Amino acid sequence: MPYNLRALLAFLALLLISESTWAQPKQQTETLVINGETGRAAVVRVDGHTYVDLETLAHIAKGSLSFKASRIVLNLPPSTASTSEALAPPTQADASGLSRDFMRAGMEAIALMREWASPLAYAIQNGYPVAENSVAGYRDQAEQGLRLASVAAVTDADRGALQLLTNEFEAVKEWSSKLVEARKSMNAAQYVMSATALRDDPLSQKIVACGRFLAPMLASGNIQDDPSCH
Repeated sequence: MPYNLRALLAFLALLLISESTWAQPKQQTETLVINGETGRAAVVRVDGHTYVDLETLAHIAKGSLSFKASRIVLNLPPSTASTSEALAPPTQADASGLSRDFMRAGMEAIALMREWASPLAYAIQNGYPVAENSVAGYRDQAEQGLRLASVAAVTDADRGALQLLTNEFEAVKEWSSKLVEARKSMNAAQYVMSATALRDDPLSQKIVACGRFLAPMLASGNIQDDPSCH
């Protein structure tokens, strides 16, 4: 079953996450993997968000891009797996791998965690006010994404990966609470005065490292482990 556009773009953003997530914007060439197709593309990072040229994205995925009046239409082909295979339930033979539904739900959960972390990091680093209800909204969305991933977990590998996702969620939750509290108590000046203070924070590094590990692991369909997710 082909990914919807939102899930695909969220995955691309996660696949490209690095220590420069909260650093100054820059452009560089990265390798993109889309539905098993690999290619090189220029990537621009601005304010914690990653941008890729749509024409390049369509070319790598062997899709098409067209412009109609005020609409941009991007058509992406399904993955190389057949529809019947995609819809088939896990069997004993593939029980050791990640199920497709869990892979999609897991990548969406990571995307929601990143949507929670990036705006908060940007606000703290630039000395902007932090609205607690906004932070709570992002947290609730990420928690719902994690809940959907738990529902989709049907194999042993799914359940193992779910534990890593849960660990990442708890780390982001702890980090978020720490930054909100620092902003409330006026102790966030260190992050404003230093361009690297937030990036060099041990918990920040742990979250980024785990996110960098989880995205390609979920895309591969094979359960793996990494110390950063514990």
